[in-house]
Amino acid sequence: MSLRKGLSIFLFLSVAMCGAVLIFSVDRKSFIVFKHANTFKIYLAFMLVVCVWLLDAVKMWLLVRAAGESITFLTSMELAWINYFGAAITPMQSGGGPLQMYVMYQHGISVGKSVAITIIRTVLVMLILGAMIPFAIMIKGNLPKMGWGIRGFVSYVVVFILAIWLALVVSVVKPALVKRLAAWIITFLRRIGFLKAEWEIGLLRLVIREIDTYNENVRAFLTTGRRYFLPSVFTAFAQIVCQLSVMPCMIWALGFPVSYPECVLLQALFLFLLYFIPTPGGSGAAEGGAAFVFSMFVPWNVAGMLGIGWRFMTEYTGIFMGAIVAVRRIGWQLANQIMSKKNAEAKSAGEDQESGAD
Repeated sequence: MSLRKGLSIFLFLSVAMCGAVLIFSVDRKSFIVFKHANTFKIYLAFMLVVCVWLLDAVKMWLLVRAAGESITFLTSMELAWINYFGAAITPMQSGGGPLQMYVMYQHGISVGKSVAITIIRTVLVMLILGAMIPFAIMIKGNLPKMGWGIRGFVSYVVVFILAIWLALVVSVVKPALVKRLAAWIITFLRRIGFLKAEWEIGLLRLVIREIDTYNENVRAFLTTGRRYFLPSVFTAFAQIVCQLSVMPCMIWALGFPVSYPECVLLQALFLFLLYFIPTPGGSGAAEGGAAFVFSMFVPWNVAGMLGIGWRFMTEYTGIFMGAIVAVRRIGWQLANQIMSKKNAEAKSAGEDQESGAD
């Protein structure tokens, strides 16, 4: 998906859903409630967003240091913002990593190390976010009264988190097993016609090389880079806590009571679900879902405006900053090429193998 297309879909779905939410939720009483909002708590919510940016930048700086490289804090901020932009305009929020890798490559960090850094960054966020769900359940004692749907999703998240931990451990301890699995998947894709036969060996070599590079750098995180890696884990946790604290802060600003653990639980479920929404950046589902989560704690005529405001404060501002960084640091055309780089590499590997056979 090109940047222009991804951005267009993101803007269309976001604006359309925001409009729909506001049309079906706002009434006269909504404005009266917001008129009496506590301005200080609104500012506090925004300051929490700024803290999220700063902690994200610190986390990236620590991960780069753990990989044996060095960047300035300003570059770390750019890496944080550009990730928001890339994630917003790609399905499954997958586009931030390639843009971050290019910026790191500009600063002399090898592709192998940048891949390991971006993978670890993503895994850290998903693991901590998922781990907060059962932690919040233990604090609260039970789930909100939302039926078996939420209970089932909690179970799914727990299983998914355990699967990620298992995959991470296996990838470090048994890389040969991962290579065999990759070979089986590639062979299967070729047999069902999803992958051209002449691409199979070239793609397999590419994947094995990436697995070796990833394994080498992850081991470095846990050995020589441990003094920086462990603080990055705590920083990632603090970042997520700040991010999940914005919503209850906005609710308190309007004078409504809210259970902090319960609000954190629902947000963790919601944000985790957004990773699997196929629209760019989870657009559409993010705006409607935010309003739905707020409706668990405030009246519907207030939830709509709060959901849109929360989405604007926590996401749109960071995406806007990321867009500025992407244009200034990379340029629109080059960024578009970077987003499709993986597909091009796989195709090139297959063509090279075919050429060698000739």
